[in-house]
Amino acid sequence: MPIEQTRASGERLAHLDHDQLRQLVGLIEHDPTADPFPVLGWDAVVWVVGNATQAAHFYRTAFGMQLVAYTGPETGNRDHKAFVLQSGAVRFVLTGGVDPASPLLDRHRRHGDGIADIALEVPDVDRAVAHARTAGATILEEPHERTDAHGTVRLAAIATYGDTRHTLVDRSRYRGPYLPGFVACTDVRRSPLFQALDHVVGNVELGQMDRWVGFYNRVMGFTNMAEFIGADIATEYSALMSKVVANGNHLVKFPLNEPAIGRRRSQIDEYLQFHDGPGVQHLALATGDIVRSVDALRAAGVEFLDTPGTYYTDPALRARIGEVRVPIQELAARGILVDRDEDGYLLQIFTKPLGDRPTVFFELIERHGSLGFGKGNFQALFEAIEREQERRGNI
Repeated sequence: MPIEQTRASGERLAHLDHDQLRQLVGLIEHDPTADPFPVLGWDAVVWVVGNATQAAHFYRTAFGMQLVAYTGPETGNRDHKAFVLQSGAVRFVLTGGVDPASPLLDRHRRHGDGIADIALEVPDVDRAVAHARTAGATILEEPHERTDAHGTVRLAAIATYGDTRHTLVDRSRYRGPYLPGFVACTDVRRSPLFQALDHVVGNVELGQMDRWVGFYNRVMGFTNMAEFIGADIATEYSALMSKVVANGNHLVKFPLNEPAIGRRRSQIDEYLQFHDGPGVQHLALATGDIVRSVDALRAAGVEFLDTPGTYYTDPALRARIGEVRVPIQELAARGILVDRDEDGYLLQIFTKPLGDRPTVFFELIERHGSLGFGKGNFQALFEAIEREQERRGNI
């Protein structure tokens, strides 16, 4: 397969080459011709929100994303509005119901603002669906085409945990701004605060994590990348278990969490209650300069989890992480966490939930060789989340 055909369109549009992706998201070498269900990369994260117009404004002004396409009543779409925003190779589609009978409003009443679809770009939709069907997946949309003056897109969709879905997209014959039915938008060009999507985390019910790990293994040919159980993610009061699956080159990574038995309700239990079932918990956004990104987001009013000052003075931590590119004083001033493994180190920070319900939040991550997820920070992170749960009265 030619190298240009092994990259998703988002990475090509963002001019991210192989070395840049390796730095940003931990890309590894892989031969996609051996995959039963090859995935080129992320296509879009599709949100359902209560007010897409205001959400689009928020992500443009606070997250520095650029509006690139739109559909709505002005384009003949009487059911809903959808705004397509981009930052580097990351594409968000923010949808909100217009017609009172729109099924998007029913979904929003149940789940609140959240992610309905993790769309993936594939080189062959029909091959992917045929394999998924044989492996027992639920096919939500059979392969079909949508065409306009910019070309043709081939699409299908399969079900995953909860009401979440994966739309499978082949846009190799399409040159439009997003999909047929959308019009291009001209927006102020901004310097992106993040350049790529590192991973998408899903929360599922107690006892269901291994079921969905098996789904990604069987249906999509993903491999198990990491596992966190027992004392890995636990405090005195609550715990969770997590396993990570990834496609062959690790461009697409899905950590899957389930609650573990504890003295109090965990963050996963809280999520499942307020989301009314399984769904996407957080998105990790890869940045080449986490300090700049955090400063800009905080200046725009985005709130981050607090990190206790003792985290930065712990001699064991300081000895383990060694030298990193940002002085420890600057990390402490911003609450940025740091972790090191055998491959390198990473910097990361987590926002508070961005909606009214304590469900979806974001992670910013800057990798320097590390292929991990910040295991050394789990204790500090989990305790910070518990403090927020306690403030909300949900622990």
